[in-house]
Amino acid sequence: MFIAFAFSILALAAGIPTASNERNFAIRTTWNGNCVKHEPVKISLSPSADGGMIIKILAPFFNSPGRPNGPAGQPFPGLWDYEVVEAFFLNDKNQYLEVELGPWGQHLLLILNGERHAVKDKLPLTTYTATIDGDRWTGEAILPRGYFPPAVTKFNAYAIHGEGDNRVYESLYPATGSETKPDFHNLRYFQPIDISALLNNYNPSDVSDLWKPYVNPDSVVG
Repeated sequence: MFIAFAFSILALAAGIPTASNERNFAIRTTWNGNCVKHEPVKISLSPSADGGMIIKILAPFFNSPGRPNGPAGQPFPGLWDYEVVEAFFLNDKNQYLEVELGPWGQHLLLILNGERHAVKDKLPLTTYTATIDGDRWTGEAILPRGYFPPAVTKFNAYAIHGEGDNRVYESLYPATGSETKPDFHNLRYFQPIDISALLNNYNPSDVSDLWKPYVNPDSVVG
């Protein structure tokens, strides 16, 4: 299974669709656009049979920092301070889903109503599994359809590892301006994504119960 997954991701360039509507991305740059010095983190997105989205990760395993002090399969606040891969799904009202997945099985999912303005966190993700195999790790989960904000249009992904001065921040779509430090919530660098190819029977006007309190334009923090 590990070999088949690795082959399917390596066979495609970032963002190119397959017959099954799979989209594959490779994080090849640091947060400010320098080339990474290792095999890139790879992320695969595809529709799930239950109406959600399958996310798969194939990444180098650095074991730095070490394992978070929390059970696998459960939300872990502060997971961004550990080794982690993140995916963000954004709409044009600056509403977005943030997904954080770690090699040890912990996760953290948040919805944000405006830049950096989290309104729900520690969303359950019962489907997430992660496996460490030597110097690589894989992760897979089904993201529930209701977690996505309405009318998603943009996407970015990140990877973090290391400690102290050796902390490394990587971006699929890096900052190209005058920034002096990484900021994964700098939404202007996100790039378009065709979410209708990744969620079956997608209707951009649909609003899940989770997002209904925030769909009024006056409620969006910009």
